Amino acid sequence: MAHTIQQSYSCFNYEISRNNVKETLPKYYRLSRKIPRAATIQCHQPTTPHRRTANTYKPSSWNYEFLESSGNGNNHVIFEKETVKKMEDEVRCMLEKKGDVEPLTLLELIDDIYRLGVGYRFQEPIKRALERMLLQSSKVMKKIHNSLHACALYFRLLRQHGYHVSTDIFESFKDWNGNFNASLAMDIQGMLSLYEASHLAFQGESTLDEAREFTIFHLKNMLSKMGRKSATCVSHALELPFHHRMQRLEARWNIEMYDKQNEANKMLHKLAIFDFNMVQLAHQNDLQEVSRWWRDVGLANKLSFARDRLMESFFWTVGMVYEPRFSNCRIGLTKVVKLITVLDDIYDVYGSPEELEQLTDAVDKWDLNMVNQLPDYMKLYFFALYNTVNDMAYDTLKEQGQLILPQLIKGWADLCKAFLREAQWRYKNHIPEFDEYLKHAWISSSGALLLTHAYFLTTQNITNEASESLNNYNGLLRFPCTIFRLANDLSSSRADIERGETAKTASCLMHETGLSEEAACKYIKELIDENWKMINKEIVNNSFYEKSFIETATNLARIALCQYQHGDAHSNPNDLSMNRIESVIIEPIRFIS
Repeated sequence: MAHTIQQSYSCFNYEISRNNVKETLPKYYRLSRKIPRAATIQCHQPTTPHRRTANTYKPSSWNYEFLESSGNGNNHVIFEKETVKKMEDEVRCMLEKKGDVEPLTLLELIDDIYRLGVGYRFQEPIKRALERMLLQSSKVMKKIHNSLHACALYFRLLRQHGYHVSTDIFESFKDWNGNFNASLAMDIQGMLSLYEASHLAFQGESTLDEAREFTIFHLKNMLSKMGRKSATCVSHALELPFHHRMQRLEARWNIEMYDKQNEANKMLHKLAIFDFNMVQLAHQNDLQEVSRWWRDVGLANKLSFARDRLMESFFWTVGMVYEPRFSNCRIGLTKVVKLITVLDDIYDVYGSPEELEQLTDAVDKWDLNMVNQLPDYMKLYFFALYNTVNDMAYDTLKEQGQLILPQLIKGWADLCKAFLREAQWRYKNHIPEFDEYLKHAWISSSGALLLTHAYFLTTQNITNEASESLNNYNGLLRFPCTIFRLANDLSSSRADIERGETAKTASCLMHETGLSEEAACKYIKELIDENWKMINKEIVNNSFYEKSFIETATNLARIALCQYQHGDAHSNPNDLSMNRIESVIIEPIRFIS
């Protein structure tokens, strides 16, 4: 039977049409860093409950010796700081140049800068260049109005940087019936730029929805007629648009694909290679530090049922915050991701219902007096969590005079409660309604907890308004976390079901509506697209947070799509995911003359 799906979902209000018949979906302070001696804990051996096993989880592919020596062999990477400074000054001059600079030339330069991964070096001059264009918008539009490529690039770059720009810019490329002109199909560069721009849409912007369908259809049809390099670039974009990609991985891809057409491009390309290797070395130094921390904590040896995924956890943080200046954030977030991974396995794999309730209560109350009620493996975990989080809160209090411990505790408690609810569903073989599931599942993705920590680790001027917004989980947290959850469920639902999971996005949807697995997965992908539209709106309208945190929140959605693009790269890394990690964190880019 054909379906039309209409959803009234607690966070999102929109309609998705599918054929012609209607069917309504559901709505939708500081302690010692050392763990206390065993003599201070009343250890006991309770009756051993039945334990599930994580037999699908492989051991770590990265040993501590390798992680802690990363970067030591990169002496061949010569960082010519004076050369880099000179090239950086040249690029800045090109951005600041006024007068008769063609708008398209400037737009393509800005786009190249971001695609090559050096945008963070030129944030202020790029901002000034875009604002000059906005002030002279009439003059700019006269020069670019006939170029689909230029108009689409202008639109995308302005939206990416948080500026209001109307979709009316594309009306001149439509026919009398309001459809995009079929003759545009032959303009590969323009079509690709329009396709990329369409992913900066807000909800309700039908012009961009039509642009996406139009460009996907024609670009796919033209693939066989393109040159090899054009076809490679188009296929790469159709797989996942630039706006949705993990930035460092995309930077390396673009550096290796970059067309050095003239001297300016050669210079920018050389700067990008220097920068990539310098940033990579900074990441390797962070990795060494966090690896020593994880070895000292010792949970990997004591809790053998849990996934040991230090490198994968660090890769997540590089996906969220890659700039060298955010070293403390990457180190702190890696600790958080590692502790979340172990906590997830306690709730999903090892803990009994009674033990999980005890742990949830202990975290919620943040009370050391409750530790003796926990089984021994939970004692170890609770102290590791307690000391790590208190240390982070202490450092922020010491450096900024801000007491953030209550917000951190709330985040961990909310995550435990969401994990507990899902464990209870599993033990009762209960499949919740779709809305009930997603209400908890975007929290249980752990993204909100990551972003709460990230805010305090990246923000120099913590405000009460922003902190309150964090407590209430406003849209900037909710939408990336929902993408995180949906992407995770799409990639891992079958493996989770084999381990006894009853509640996943697709299974809840299928159980409640009777949709086929294929239709449910298609609907979930459409939900991901709708959440991206709401992130795009937040980028333009959000007034609570600094730009760096807005970018971090957006990056959470990007790294989630990256890690779940070809299976679950966090739980079950394969050769592809390991190659991605190596290309970003381990292997420098070689200069080829």
